[in-house]
Amino acid sequence: MRSVLFHIGPVPIRAYGLMLWIALVVGLIRTIRASKRAGVKSEHVIDIALYGLLAGVVSAHITSILLDLPFYWRDPSEILGLWSGILSSSGGLRGLSFHGGLVGALGAAYLYARRKGISFLGVVDLCTPGLALGYGIVRIGCFLNGCCYGVPTNLPWGIRFQPDPGSPWLTAPSHPTQLYGTLASIVIFAALVRVERRRRFAGQVFFSYLAMYSVYRFLIEFLRKGVTAEVAFAGLTQAQLVSLVILAASGLFLLRYRRLDTARPSSRLLRSPIRNPKSEIRNMEG
Repeated sequence: MRSVLFHIGPVPIRAYGLMLWIALVVGLIRTIRASKRAGVKSEHVIDIALYGLLAGVVSAHITSILLDLPFYWRDPSEILGLWSGILSSSGGLRGLSFHGGLVGALGAAYLYARRKGISFLGVVDLCTPGLALGYGIVRIGCFLNGCCYGVPTNLPWGIRFQPDPGSPWLTAPSHPTQLYGTLASIVIFAALVRVERRRRFAGQVFFSYLAMYSVYRFLIEFLRKGVTAEVAFAGLTQAQLVSLVILAASGLFLLRYRRLDTARPSSRLLRSPIRNPKSEIRNMEG
């Protein structure tokens, strides 16, 4: 694996960190283009992306600590592993939970939207396709870092990973579940673009993503279980249990508002597609 891609002087440039920044830039470019079609100031998108990234990374790390307290109790210095992994010559960026990061990013977006007097669901609908793209790019960082791999496989594309940098030990040929995540994200992004074009109510794009991501995450965990994902309850991992809850909640949201939209067709103009500058994202100019 290539956890360190290259050096700039004495500073190592790590695959995961670099992919994280590339994901931010790509997602931001896509979201700014969508915001222009919607008549939204790009400043709002940039601010939300930066605040969301900072809050998301911190929240993701805190969530990982809470989910693995025995490990951090044995070695409290690893609580700072998020930063030491970036700065050290042997570690990698560790301790990040996607679900925890999503909660933190949404919290930052909600506070920003409330402060500026803009539609929170309208904002997250704008950002969601870019989020899907970014997630796929970050999975490439996981692949290069040698983490989040799957169970052993006899398939021709099985890859031997090096879990510990500097160690000669390699896994048996295993499922590159990180790259499966990248492919799934491309498919989800394409689906979200179609949803976005036909958006009929605020939150439709975002909750569609939550539903599709939850299905992907629930299935992919079967390939990671017992290797890079621990069983939590009833033979399911923590991520699978959370995915079931999110899938149910997002499904109920989509079903409820779809029924309301069908029952009251005269109100559809209030929830017109996001590409319409006079869409439901009112007061976006703050």
